Amino acid sequence: MSVMNIGKNDFENEVIKSDKKVLVDFFASWCGPCRMLAPIISEIANERPDVKVVKINVDEEPELSAKYGIMSIPTLLVFEDGVVVDHLTGA
Repeated sequence: MSVMNIGKNDFENEVIKSDKKVLVDFFASWCGPCRMLAPIISEIANERPDVKVVKINVDEEPELSAKYGIMSIPTLLVFEDGVVVDHLTGA
């Protein structure tokens, strides 16, 4: 499965209502550590069909970033049944 870029319009269906665990990568195109992490995120998406992997650009989606308290990037959140079950900040 490939990594999906989503925004607030897709978030409910792709993350909250997903029947799979979802790894959400909050990133920005100008962020060096985010670019370093990108190949690993893609590898996870390809190797774990049981996990949906999505990316959210914090510059384009400030509402989602604020809702989930994203203060530093990259930040990874893992959702299960619509709830955050784990998080990691930094590369």
